[in-house]
This record gives sequence, structure tokens and C-alpha cells, in this order.
Amino acid sequence: MSDDLAFNIAVYAKTNVGRVRQGNEDNFLVLNLSTADTWTPHATTGEPAAQLTTFNQSHYGSLFAVSDGMGGALAGEVASSLAVDFVRDRMLEIQASPSYSKFPFHERLRLSLELANTHIHEQSLSRPEYAGMGATFTSIGLQGNTAFFAQVGDSRAYLIREGRIQQVTRDQSLVGQLVEAGHITEEEAERHTYKNVILQALGAAPNINIVVDKLDLRDMDIVVLCSDGLSNKVRMEEIRQIIHDAPSLKDACDAMIELANHRGGEDNITIIIAQFSGGRLSTATMPLNQTEPLTSGDEVSKAEPHDRWGAQTIPRDPRLPYEISQIMIEEEEDTIKPTSRLN
Repeated sequence: MSDDLAFNIAVYAKTNVGRVRQGNEDNFLVLNLSTADTWTPHATTGEPAAQLTTFNQSHYGSLFAVSDGMGGALAGEVASSLAVDFVRDRMLEIQASPSYSKFPFHERLRLSLELANTHIHEQSLSRPEYAGMGATFTSIGLQGNTAFFAQVGDSRAYLIREGRIQQVTRDQSLVGQLVEAGHITEEEAERHTYKNVILQALGAAPNINIVVDKLDLRDMDIVVLCSDGLSNKVRMEEIRQIIHDAPSLKDACDAMIELANHRGGEDNITIIIAQFSGGRLSTATMPLNQTEPLTSGDEVSKAEPHDRWGAQTIPRDPRLPYEISQIMIEEEEDTIKPTSRLN
């Protein structure tokens, strides 16, 4: 991607144990694929470095993800940690490999999640204390002016555009299917007995179907990724309003976590908020910084109908392998590290 297509990214992420759980099984990932700069809860203590919260989208793009672990004892924490670390490492390796980088960005993202699934599943079989572990994984990968949403489980991705909010991902859960089929309403789903039953998770089975959607970004778009510790407590329109009112991305994260905890906080709560501006993104408006309000103009109405902003699902490329040769990656003589390609 040429420099004149680059745009600005402002991002903030936060995870919270909640008020009931003893440990935090959620994880998140903020990754600049051009520099390999990484922000995860266990890799960054305290406030993140400036280059992790504000940077330019450039050649290789970027990746943001939320993962909600499940399993007995510490297995859920292990699963979500393996998910974010493994996907990060595979994305960096694959993009630097002449043999595998020929595949489009979204297929490299899909393959990285499939490989993570295999790895977590094998780990769950190798140690009794990890038996049955798994993790949701909701991510947005950015290349050029296109956003690719990769979904496993029921963590969510929302898009706020021109003051309106919609859910882009579809919950891979029992009640999610019932809502899609029109058998129950979203309000009924919130109270349903089986609302926590998900249909797939990374590591839960040897094979997995990664759902990948794409849509074009616009100037001042805001993406919110969150675990169900937030979405079960804070409604979509409330998320939009909090972000509208907050003076910064960090303040918005803090306010949403506080509200979820005020309403019970029975689960871990994780949020990533990212806003995109400048470059050649269409419909230019006032740029964002970390101290100005996140939106401008008059307040706008409630959520739009569920057209997901026109997101299109991309089927798996039949040429994409189901595994990669680690030996081949390590032995490729012309492999170039991401940071060495930057001037």
C-alpha cells in the first residue's frame, strides 16, 4: 500500500476482571503489522506507549482482536492468551514468507485463525488441566481502505458511522441463530436460558469455520470490539452514546466498563475502540485526536436496521492450505522482517 493511501488510527483497549470472577480469561490484541508493535494485556503493563495508541496505517496493515476464554481452572485464560499470541506470530510469519504471502490479506488472517484453532485443540488434548478449553476470537484486520472482520464465537464487532451504530459480526451462538431465523427477538435473546451457548470456539474442535466479512472504511469510522461481558450488560445504542459523549477513547472504555460493573459485572469485560481518519478514506470530516470529542455535530438517532453497513461474507479460497510448513518459512532465504521494509 502506497504512503498516500495511509490513514490515521487512534485506538484504546482495556480489560477488566469484573465484580464476580476470580480471574480474567479475556484477552485483546492491538498489532501494527508494519512494525510488529504489539499491545496485549500481558505484554504491556500500565499505560501503553504512544505508538500503540496512535499510528498510521501503512504497507502491511494492522489487526485488532478480542478473545474470551473458556474452560476449567485457568484453561480459559490459557486459551485466550494462546489465541492472541499465536495469531500475532502467524500473521507476521506468513506476510514475510514468499510462499504464503501471495494469498490475499483476508486469507492470511483466516489461515492464522485456523492454525490457532489446531494449536489450541492439540494443547487441550495434551494436558488434562486444559481439557475442553477454547476461546472466542473477534477481529478486524485492516489493509488498504478495507476492513476484514474474522469471527469465531459470540464476542462482537460494532461499527459507528456518522453517529449511527450497527453490529457487523453475527453471534455464533444458539440464540444468535434463533434471532437470525426470526424465532425470537433480540430482547428475548437477552433473557434466554441458553444465551451463553456458543456454536464454535477456537480449540473446541479439530476443524473450524472462520467467518470473514469485508467492508470499505470511511473517514471517522469507529469500530468497537468487545467480549460478552460488555455486550450482555450495555446495549448497542448505549455504547454509541457513551462514545459520543466521552472526551477520549480511554474515557469511553472506562465509562463502559464502569457501567457493565454497575449492572452486575458477572463476567470479564474487554473492549477495543478504534477510529480511522484522514488519508483517502471517503467522506472527510473533522479529524480525531485523543483529547477532542469523538463525534461532532448534532446528536443522531438510534441504531439502524441490521444491514451491517453492507458487509459481504468472503468464502474460503479453495487454494488456501489448511496447514503451513514451518520448516519452509524458516528456511526461505529471501524472507524479510516487517520492520526492515520500512524506510
